Amino acid sequence: MSGASDSLRVFVSAYSRRRYTILFYTVLLTLLSAPVLSALKWSGNLLESFLAASLLAAILPISEVRSRPYLLLTMVFVWLLRPVTTWLDRPVLSTMTLGVWTLIGLLAAAAALWFAMGAAQVDAEHLYAALSAYLLAGIYFGLSYWVLERMIPGTFTATAPFSQTSAIYFSFVTLATLGYGDIAPRGDIARGLAIIEGIGGQLFLAVLVARLVSLYSTPRNQSD
Repeated sequence: MSGASDSLRVFVSAYSRRRYTILFYTVLLTLLSAPVLSALKWSGNLLESFLAASLLAAILPISEVRSRPYLLLTMVFVWLLRPVTTWLDRPVLSTMTLGVWTLIGLLAAAAALWFAMGAAQVDAEHLYAALSAYLLAGIYFGLSYWVLERMIPGTFTATAPFSQTSAIYFSFVTLATLGYGDIAPRGDIARGLAIIEGIGGQLFLAVLVARLVSLYSTPRNQSD
């Protein structure tokens, strides 16, 4: 028992030091696999479940041992509620559950951003946290657009059917201020979210990443 406990403790300690590195590559892999899943008609709950699993460790502070079981049980319950409500053909509850997951994802992005800005000396883990925050914001703003479209049909106009993958695509187009024009928001709420995301994306790239890279490279320059 003591050997297993020690191994678990070592694993948790190692994971806590690299959780944002693992999160970044997991979310990046999920993002790259989204078009493939959509082409194979496997998107939706499978993609959401993969994203949900990758977020668990990122938003749960490992040091808070007492509160972790309750947070974990709550998240697992909401995670499982999404496919259950879809299977029971309860579209309203299913959309509400997806909205909760969207909120959790945006909170995870905020937590990663907070971690990235929380140190005077920046290492690779802080850079991965900042990049993870950017990817999470793009994905979960996209899911928020999808939730709006499900709740208020016609919120977006598109040259092709507006799907969950299309919503994530529109989110990253907005985040990067590309403005292709093939998808456009019509509702005031969607337009407001698009403005917030577009401005936030520019501030992120212009201010935060430059600051983190500067702090990351300064110790090396000083040591030369």
